[in-house]
Amino acid sequence: MSNLIEARDFSIRYGMGSKAKTAVDNITFNIPKGRVIGLLGHNGAGKTSLMKAMVGLIAGSGELKVLGLDPRNQRNELLQSMSYIPDVAVLPRWARVDELITLMSGLQPRFSAERARVLLQRTSVGPRDKVKSLSKGMVTQLHLALIAAIDTKLMILDEPTLGLDVMSRKSFYEMLIDEWCDGERTVLISTHQVEEIETLLSDVMMLDEGKLVLNISLEEMDTRFVALSHDSAAADAVADAHPLLRYRQQGRAAALFDGAPPAHVAELGQRFRPSLVDLFMALTRKPELQSRSTI
Repeated sequence: MSNLIEARDFSIRYGMGSKAKTAVDNITFNIPKGRVIGLLGHNGAGKTSLMKAMVGLIAGSGELKVLGLDPRNQRNELLQSMSYIPDVAVLPRWARVDELITLMSGLQPRFSAERARVLLQRTSVGPRDKVKSLSKGMVTQLHLALIAAIDTKLMILDEPTLGLDVMSRKSFYEMLIDEWCDGERTVLISTHQVEEIETLLSDVMMLDEGKLVLNISLEEMDTRFVALSHDSAAADAVADAHPLLRYRQQGRAAALFDGAPPAHVAELGQRFRPSLVDLFMALTRKPELQSRSTI
């Protein structure tokens, strides 16, 4: 299977008639194996709705295949071959860690109790600890260890480190990349911590009001988008070249272009690599805010 996820003209709508709301708006994309993909978007952009559709929790129109299966009609089969941590994931507070491992062994045929114990050795979580005695960061690491011990090809994570401190987030992503990503498996991560995960990603997808405004590898992003820092005296000439975004970079005026800027503009400044945050701002800011951006 070359693509683990395939969507064609896929939409998700809530409600009927004049009160209908479009959460995902006619998007098409493929997700192959062996990738680490960041799904980015502002609150309400459609990220969670799309992820819920991928695991069969909500329906949509158009075509959506996950691991070659229809998520709604073949959900039981699908969940045996993929892993999912929602943004409101919880573990039973009364349970001990070893009890959760035993429970997972009975529920999920692809779960490895031995693998879960090995993963937990990377954390400060002990087998006799109760969930209610663990910090939020430790619970999140426990949850990842349980999910990563399932032998699947695809993992979907919806804001997995929401509310955690920076050290807990770092530990979570280190375990994910070191222990689960192997060049064959794919993980799709929805997060607002764009700066923290940029170095982990191979690809990025951006949603804006339900529309897919970017679907690109970071390698391609580095060659397609160009940022230019320049003196304030060149501001008018740079603005006339219609950049995607005008902002400040390390105290200097800067502009972000989709493609190389005109040669006469490129000569006015110094080229540098735009960050994923800069690109996110450029593609998802409202036009009225974009027009007010200052240098």
